[in-house]
Amino acid sequence: MIVIHHNPACGTSRNVLAIIRASGTEPVVIDYLAEGWTRPQLLALLAAADLTPRSALRTTKSPAAKLGLLAPGITDEQILDAMLAHPVLVNRPIVASAKGVRLCRPSEAVLPLLDRLPPGPLYKEDGQMILNEKGENLD
Repeated sequence: MIVIHHNPACGTSRNVLAIIRASGTEPVVIDYLAEGWTRPQLLALLAAADLTPRSALRTTKSPAAKLGLLAPGITDEQILDAMLAHPVLVNRPIVASAKGVRLCRPSEAVLPLLDRLPPGPLYKEDGQMILNEKGENLD
């Protein structure tokens, strides 16, 4: 089973969801903006992905600066509290599978989490090729 913490308004999140589906798997899709996070859930995801609240903080196209979260001296606990109050502050998408948990930025970071690669060629929404016709990752 694969779970994607997804923001449908995010191109990277949409790309990752499309890659997962192209691999032949229908993931559990969690719209974390609508559902929010619980403290234990978010702490577990961050720990499993080897992320800190600071490293998972979305700093662009988010209220991070307006909330003062980019100022010196802000603690991970303060960032975590803000993420719980404002789910959009968590960078996305976060994908969990039997192979691990990771923040999938860029989109192709999801490939190691899949049981099988999608057939190629595979492109992102912007036209950038992820997998060639042989199914080889271009990174």
